[in-house]
Amino acid sequence: MSFQKSLAEKLKTWQMSNSIPLLDRYIARELIPTFFLGTGIFSSLGVAIGYLSDLINKVVDSDLPLTSALEILLLKVPEFIAYALPISVLLATLLTYSRLSSDSELVALRSCGISLYRLVAPTLVLSLCVAMALLVFNETVVPAANYRATSILVNSIKEEHPFWQTKDIFYPDYEEVESGNGDSVRKLKSLFYAEQFDGKRMKTLTIVQWLGQNLNQIVVSDSATWNFQEDVWDFFDGTIYEIAPDASYQDALTFDHRQLAISRVPFDLALQGRNPYEMNVTQAIEYMRLLRLIGDERKLLTFQVRTQQKLALPFICLVFGLVGATLGSRPRYASRATSFGLCLAIVFTYYIVAFLIGSLGMIGVFSPVMAGWLPNLLGLGTGAGLLYRYAQ
Repeated sequence: MSFQKSLAEKLKTWQMSNSIPLLDRYIARELIPTFFLGTGIFSSLGVAIGYLSDLINKVVDSDLPLTSALEILLLKVPEFIAYALPISVLLATLLTYSRLSSDSELVALRSCGISLYRLVAPTLVLSLCVAMALLVFNETVVPAANYRATSILVNSIKEEHPFWQTKDIFYPDYEEVESGNGDSVRKLKSLFYAEQFDGKRMKTLTIVQWLGQNLNQIVVSDSATWNFQEDVWDFFDGTIYEIAPDASYQDALTFDHRQLAISRVPFDLALQGRNPYEMNVTQAIEYMRLLRLIGDERKLLTFQVRTQQKLALPFICLVFGLVGATLGSRPRYASRATSFGLCLAIVFTYYIVAFLIGSLGMIGVFSPVMAGWLPNLLGLGTGAGLLYRYAQ
């Protein structure tokens, strides 16, 4: 009781001198060390559990060079730091507010007329700062590091990745044609196929082109590159087969070098082909534009959902900060082990809900925006409800 009176007298002095931000600094000093400790622990565990064993298997079974494996391991650290930051916010708030509650400091603070809303406010501000920092980190550092790690695997052990277009590049090009009744009909204009792509040059190509309703020509070439200066394709060592209107063979023209004005989209698709976690938002938007052009609705929907989830990820910090501070401030004793267990339970529940909603977004039940942001909205609603309940 003497401690509570002493603390109450100090707080009244702070209030009278308009120095209430001292309370914010006090709570921040309690939160920040635990937050950084949690970040280190969770990111290290994430790397060790989520990636290290798989990397060891690649070294042993696929002859991945040890230096490359170490580089990949370092390159994956930013991704796991990004995943660890929201969890660290949750753990720090649970531990800090539980400690303040068990030591009766929250009781003393509230006896001075300071509401629970005011006590939680510093945590929300800090959580928002972490969220903004994570948003920038997730856009600048994580995609580049993930892309570099995948590049090493592809180049070192020729590992297959579904989004990487290194072989079997296929692109159907459509055009809108008016039918006899005035309606617009989508017709196939050309088919582009290349067996391989090394980042600069397409190899073993076949291009089939139509003129109106009729097959017009077939181009077969050993290799081709995109000419950025003239915005055309440079084809090398090939043959152009001309097709008559009745679909019969008409003529063949061999060439050493030939420029053809064919869509650049196949080159862009192959060059920009990455999974959503290897792109920033600008790159994802450009890639989704290409997917719309080729009409790949399934992959487009996947990218739309994943992009929204990436944008929503940093703001989980705000959700976890609110929920952690509110639950930690309950007037009952909670040990560190209890707080840690509660942290894991909340994280598990949240990500299960996020996974289910994201899966429903993938099949079109929810819009991509809803699939990405609904878990955060549900979390904020739950946290706000708990805060209102315990503040009474």
